[in-house]
Amino acid sequence: MSGKDESVTSKSSLMGTKSGKKIIKQGLFKSKGYRQFNQYKEEYETKFPEFAKRFTNQLLEQIKADSSPNVTQQKFGEEVGSTDIILESSQIDPIKSKLENVDVLNDRVLRILNSNFVKMTFPVFNALFDASTEYFHDNKDPKLREDIVDGHIIAIDLSEPMDRIVDRDEDLDYLDDYKLMNPYILKLARDKIAKGGEEVLKQFENGFKDARVGQYLDTKLKQNPTAITEKELDESYKKYRSVMGTAGSNMALSREPLGEVFQIGMGKASESVGCGNEIEDSIRDKAVKIPSWPLYYSLSTNDVRKGFELTMERSEMYLNDARKALERLPENFSHRAFLEFLFLTVEHYSEFWYKRLQKENIWSDLTSKLPK
Repeated sequence: MSGKDESVTSKSSLMGTKSGKKIIKQGLFKSKGYRQFNQYKEEYETKFPEFAKRFTNQLLEQIKADSSPNVTQQKFGEEVGSTDIILESSQIDPIKSKLENVDVLNDRVLRILNSNFVKMTFPVFNALFDASTEYFHDNKDPKLREDIVDGHIIAIDLSEPMDRIVDRDEDLDYLDDYKLMNPYILKLARDKIAKGGEEVLKQFENGFKDARVGQYLDTKLKQNPTAITEKELDESYKKYRSVMGTAGSNMALSREPLGEVFQIGMGKASESVGCGNEIEDSIRDKAVKIPSWPLYYSLSTNDVRKGFELTMERSEMYLNDARKALERLPENFSHRAFLEFLFLTVEHYSEFWYKRLQKENIWSDLTSKLPK
C-alpha cells in the first residue's frame, strides 16, 4: 500500500482493522492478489521518481515556452469558472521567473504529488492498463502506457493545487506558484491523454467537466455549511468519481466491456477513499471538514459521533458498489484478484482513520467547532 502517511500501512496498523488482518493473511499465503498488488507497488516505488522528474521537466518546457502567460491564466480561469484560482497580471512575471528554476519547480511538483489519491492510484492505473492490454490482445506499447497513465495521474494531481488554493489549509506560501502552474498541468495532461485517440480524449474532457461541477459545488457549499443537503453533497463528490471513473475507463482505452466496469469500480472506490480522507482531515484539523459527509451527518443528527459512524457506513456503501462492479468482469479476467485486494486496502484506509478518530477522543473539539 502507498499513501502520504506510512503509519497507515504499518503491520501494527494492519493488525488493528478487520480488512488489515485479511491483507496480512493474504501476504503470508502470497495470494495472487497480493503478488499482483506487490508487483505494481514495487514498480511505483521504482518509477515514481522518474515520473516526478519527467513531470517537472515537461512542465518547465511549457512555462518557458509561453510568451503570453497572462492570456493563459485568463483562459484557465474562464474554463474552470473562477477568477480566485488565477494570478493578477502584475503577479505573473516574478512568479514565472521563479518557477523557471528547475529546482524550485521540482519542489512544487513534489509537494502536490504528496497526495493520497496520487500515491494510491499510480500502481492501479498501470495494472488496469496491463489487464486491458491482455484482454484485448493489444500489442504492448510501453510509451502509450506511460502517456495514458502519466496523463491521468497529472490530471488527478491538478485537483491538489486547486483544492489547496480554495481551502487555504496547507502550503500557504506556495499558492501563487500553484496558480501559475495549473494551466500548464492541465495542458500537459491533455497532450498525453490525446495519445490514446479521439474517444479517450473525449471521455477525459467529459469527466473533467463533471469534476469541475463537483468542485464548484464543493466551493459553494463552504459558504453556507449548515444548509447542505444530501443531494448536493453527493453531487459534489463528482470531484472524486468523475475524474477517477474516467481514468479507469480510459485505462481500457474506453472500450467495452472493461471500460464501464473500470469506470464504476474506480469511481466508487474513490468515493469510499474520499470518506476516509474527510475523517483523516478532521483529525488533523481537530474540526469537522467543510463540506463533508461527517459534517452533513453530524448536523442532521445533532451528534458528532453519530455523524462519523454514518460516514463510515457511507464509505462501506460506496465500496460495496465498487465490489459489485467486479461481478461484471469477463470470466478469467487476469487482474480480478488484484482489484479484490485493492478494495481491501481501500477498506482498511477508512477503517484505520475511523479507529484513530475514536482513539484521539476529540469529540468535544469537533462538536464545539461545528458551524452554527
